[in-house]
Amino acid sequence: MVDATGVKIHGIATGGAGVGRLADGRVVFVHRTAPGDEVDIRLLEERRQWARGEPMRVVRESPQRRPAPCPHYDRCGGCTLEHLQYPAQLEAKRNIVVETLRRIGGIEFSGAAGEVGSTASSIAPPEVVPSPREFRYRNRVTFTLIRRGSGRVVAGFHELNAPGQIVDITGACLLPEEAIAVAWSHLREAWGEDAHRLPSGSQLRLTLRASAAGDVALVVDGGYGPGRPEELLERVPELSAIWHRPGGRGGTFTLLAGRDEVIEEWSDEEVALSGAVFLQVNRSAAALLEEYVLELIGDIVGRRVVDAYCGVGLIARRLARAGAEVFGIELDEEAVAEARRGAPSGAEFIADRVEAALPGVLPADLVIVNPPRAGLDPAVPAALRATPPARVIYISCDPATLARDLARLDPGFRVRSIRSFDLFPQTAHVETVVELECDTM
Repeated sequence: MVDATGVKIHGIATGGAGVGRLADGRVVFVHRTAPGDEVDIRLLEERRQWARGEPMRVVRESPQRRPAPCPHYDRCGGCTLEHLQYPAQLEAKRNIVVETLRRIGGIEFSGAAGEVGSTASSIAPPEVVPSPREFRYRNRVTFTLIRRGSGRVVAGFHELNAPGQIVDITGACLLPEEAIAVAWSHLREAWGEDAHRLPSGSQLRLTLRASAAGDVALVVDGGYGPGRPEELLERVPELSAIWHRPGGRGGTFTLLAGRDEVIEEWSDEEVALSGAVFLQVNRSAAALLEEYVLELIGDIVGRRVVDAYCGVGLIARRLARAGAEVFGIELDEEAVAEARRGAPSGAEFIADRVEAALPGVLPADLVIVNPPRAGLDPAVPAALRATPPARVIYISCDPATLARDLARLDPGFRVRSIRSFDLFPQTAHVETVVELECDTM
């Protein structure tokens, strides 16, 4: 059934859907379309000002299109842009960042991408630095496993247009690093009927994470009881460790079998991976982002730095070794313990919420914030404006919360530069680094 014919797609929305207009003027969002497409669509959801649809026929194809190489792409919601040529993906992400910062943050853009802004109200639009690897880039992948009864198991990602459903995903998925893809294929073969070698429960979250050396750890969220982890280790030779957190989020990870830590070499740092320790999923693109941040920071000898939402303290460690006095703040106590284990002199780590700890470590010459997708608690911009550092570097994984927080920092701070990095090829997600200067210094 076709509800609208000849819909012209003119852009890509934040979630990865193509954007067009219906004959009545309403905006319509259609996944699996490209700017320049003309499509006949079936409407899936209708509201007063917008609608959501799916393509039934591509009347005219955009030159930005390509055949999606992944065999799961038709239904899987894990990727949303794989049908676009890679340069077109980068262009779409740049437009998402620009439009979001303009609409929510009130930032005006002018000039060429990558230039430094010359006025408080105008700045050049960001370039998007491509990922060195377009496929096989994720060092951490999380799958949802559902037990259907009668021994049947489905494990994979949520379906694109029916997120309550799980699409069964094999090792042919093109997102994981090769070591994870192989381990996932073998794990699916080894968990047995009704996945009885895994912890019990109707639904589990299975995370596979790999080190640069190819060691793979399995982290099981949810369920009850240990299952038969030793049998899994025997049957899946790629696995080095199996961790479990019964009941899901909020509990403590327990090592069920294998090594109690998997060592990851991250640039010039060594990190012990355990149940919950977070690192960026795209190691090669993350290295480019980290190099850029260190370039922005410049000479840091004798400076006081706050690294908020610091994780395992990779940037904080480097800055301390370069001669700075660094205070890292991180809520995750396990990450703080790992940060302290590898900390040089000059680095102190605080296990607390950033909004609670930040006022106590200000003033500072530089504050780095790298919050989760929800962005900054309102108390954080308030603290920065009350005791302003000379500079703030904001590393964001969500353009909307970034834009909101930049508006909260104005007046008080001026955006000096913006650059985005494609840490998540084939998806609409994008990482953005914003450098801000205090207006009063």
